Amino acid sequence: MTGLAVSAVTAALLSAAPAHAVVGEPAKDDTFTFTAKLDIGGERSCSAALVGEQWLVTAASCFADDPAKSLAVQAGTPKMRTIATIGRTDLTRGGGSVAEVVELVPRTDRDVVMARLATPVDGIAPVGLSANAVLPGEGLWVAGYGRTHDEWVPDRLHHARFTVDTVKSTSIDLSGKTPNAAVCQGDTGGPAFREIGGRYELAGINSMSGQGGCFGTDETVTSRTAANTRVDDITGWIRSVAYRDVLKQADWKNVAHLASGRFTNASGAAAKRRMDLFVIWKDGSASIFPGTDSTDPKTPFSGEHKVAKAGSDWKYARAIAAGNFAGSGTDGLFVRWVDAEVTEYGHLDLKGAHDERTLKKKLKLDPKNFWNNARLITIGNYSGNGLRDDVLVLWENGSTSLYTDIHSKELNGYSQLSPAADSWKNAIQISAGEFNGKPTSDLLIQWKDGETSVFPGVDAKGYHGRTKIRDAGTAWKNAHILTTGAFTHNDDRVNDILISWNNGNLGLYPDVDANGDHGGIELLK
Repeated sequence: MTGLAVSAVTAALLSAAPAHAVVGEPAKDDTFTFTAKLDIGGERSCSAALVGEQWLVTAASCFADDPAKSLAVQAGTPKMRTIATIGRTDLTRGGGSVAEVVELVPRTDRDVVMARLATPVDGIAPVGLSANAVLPGEGLWVAGYGRTHDEWVPDRLHHARFTVDTVKSTSIDLSGKTPNAAVCQGDTGGPAFREIGGRYELAGINSMSGQGGCFGTDETVTSRTAANTRVDDITGWIRSVAYRDVLKQADWKNVAHLASGRFTNASGAAAKRRMDLFVIWKDGSASIFPGTDSTDPKTPFSGEHKVAKAGSDWKYARAIAAGNFAGSGTDGLFVRWVDAEVTEYGHLDLKGAHDERTLKKKLKLDPKNFWNNARLITIGNYSGNGLRDDVLVLWENGSTSLYTDIHSKELNGYSQLSPAADSWKNAIQISAGEFNGKPTSDLLIQWKDGETSVFPGVDAKGYHGRTKIRDAGTAWKNAHILTTGAFTHNDDRVNDILISWNNGNLGLYPDVDANGDHGGIELLK
């Protein structure tokens, strides 16, 4: 290798035309949008990859004082003001996000550093992380914003295909699949990634290259080989950094309602990530915490996205539950409002709730609207049709009812599960789950004294037994709000319980089954 691929450019050149990438093909609009361009103090230009809503991974050499002598980087605020442009394939156009890098978290064993953005990036999917080892002979895409063969500061992201020649402990050697493929100055920190089923997985970070064929390189230099820093073996570290502060940034004492579902990613076999969490706060604002593809149960969410500001209509919600009503796309919400109106939203995503249908008009138009007495609601697969589209209601008098297939039947698929009962008035929370492997969903109930019970395989005929998973007087008596979801696996089995405690902490109990919970994880303490 002739040297590091960091591009040294003047501030004037950066302001006139920001830098671009790999000698190869210009990227089409809105492709490889997880690739970022870094302007480091107007003196250096590098590339990076978005790995979380507020985090990039790039090369430490981009920030080292003298990368030819040492890759050491001081943790904390970058010495030179650094601006990241993410998701803008053509740098002369708008779109994407621009944010300042406010923190660096380096490793000491290789040319890698994590860079935290001042604000989260919205609407741009991070590149996937996978623990699958890089293999010799494997084909990878390489992208970046560095020089090309005829441009010093190009205006578009470029990419090329490379082959993995050798795999070392912390690096991989690459060679281009086409004669003109090369990694040039300005590409340092850019991603090398594989494509699997339309999904991209990060394998390495551009570090050094021969730079043959790059603009400004002596014509006698012909080497186009490149050395990339491996990241396939440090995905756990990347995730631990990227998701470390997601939950700490919110005030969980102010939670009003929780609902879990697949609001930002597909269900079933197509699911790539854990379930998301929808939160309505006491001030009427609302957030979605997207699930991660991490295998670490301590990092179930990848960021917080505000979908409604304080004072929004969500302040009028009195009970919510998430379900899959249409059978495709993202999950939606079932809401009982303060005026007893009942609404189905077919889908919920980072832009808010969509496809609204009023299932029951508000109270002032219908004085006999008994939905004003709907105290607790949950949604599960109680009809056995494979969809979470059946609403179970616990009324003020302690009776329970089931409304099946609400998307097609609205509120006409009614059956009473149990008559009024004083004992059920002691229920303070209910949630649907799949703890026992039955064809239909179970019902989880938490009682006032902290005892928590599971009613397995509930259906239109009623309840079929009861299992206690928590005794009265245990720590669960301090649960403020709980919800069930698939927070530790990317399948759709809803058998994890997330609890927001009265003191503002968060706990997660994975893989609850007929034998109860098997210990919790403190997500926030």
